[in-house]
Amino acid sequence: MKATIDKSLTVREKKMVETQTQQAAKSPAWKRVLWMVAIYAGSVMALGIVATLFRLMMTAAGMKSH
Repeated sequence: MKATIDKSLTVREKKMVETQTQQAAKSPAWKRVLWMVAIYAGSVMALGIVATLFRLMMTAAGMKSH
């Protein structure tokens, strides 16, 4: 199944999108799952860092969690 390609793209951009789509379809399933897990883990870590920074700022401002 071909991905729909926006009509505003140039011919070169369309070819690049098609090539990337074909390469993604050829990659093994374990690699795609590994990338998905890595992206998920990275986003969870980023959220943890942001939450910790907010907690530190709130503690510095005199707010207590209990």
